[in-house]
Amino acid sequence: MADLGKLLVLFGVILVIAGGAFIFFGRTNFPLGRLPGDIIYRGKNTTFYFPLATSILLSVVLSVVLYVIGRFRR
Repeated sequence: MADLGKLLVLFGVILVIAGGAFIFFGRTNFPLGRLPGDIIYRGKNTTFYFPLATSILLSVVLSVVLYVIGRFRR
């Protein structure tokens, strides 16, 4: 049970860091969420937003980070 607690604390810390990064990048003019390739459709009464390019970029970055963490844990 102690390992599960440590894992949950680690995920909490990661979420806090990610939230702080999103707040920081939101205040700067970093275009995360407004990249070319993000799909935005604005109708008369609706708006559809699908961040395709942003999702791919975040996936690549997180994959590299998790790979590096995995290499150091060995």
